[in-house]
Amino acid sequence: MQDILEKAAQIRLVIFDVDGVLTDGSLFIGDDGQEYKAFNSRDGHGMKMLQASGVAIGIITGRSSQVVSHRMGSLGINHVYQGQQDKLPAFLELIGKLGVQAEQVAYVGDDVVDLPILIRVGLAIAVQDAHNLVKQHSHWVTPNPGGRAAARDVCELIMQAQGSLDAQLKPYLA
Repeated sequence: MQDILEKAAQIRLVIFDVDGVLTDGSLFIGDDGQEYKAFNSRDGHGMKMLQASGVAIGIITGRSSQVVSHRMGSLGINHVYQGQQDKLPAFLELIGKLGVQAEQVAYVGDDVVDLPILIRVGLAIAVQDAHNLVKQHSHWVTPNPGGRAAARDVCELIMQAQGSLDAQLKPYLA
């Protein structure tokens, strides 16, 4: 675990996949073609605290959905790449735009489409219910499954490693 905390201490950008990471992977599609997703509120609050601690957040997802744009907007996340069947170009664009090295990036994924990024970052993270190959190529596996506070696990791990977790939680204990 010490090795994971050392890697987490270096992180300046966390990139999350959406389906299977920020959601449980279920897709609800209405008769009109409208897509619905369920997001975990604890994940959202963890992402807000992580940003407040100075770590940037990005989203790279293979699907395109207005609900993702709406949810990320409500969390103040501006680096959102949707419809990325090949996620690597979006990753390279984002780290170039933010001026961070791959070693300063944590990526959170759940399926094999995430592997091209996972094998390049400083901290590769699989959600608890990820595909086995993703788990094999990750440095850390979250205690919780995708869509069930796995993103909160990631945010708190990084804040703990960087010494900012207590400061983010303090206002709630006053």
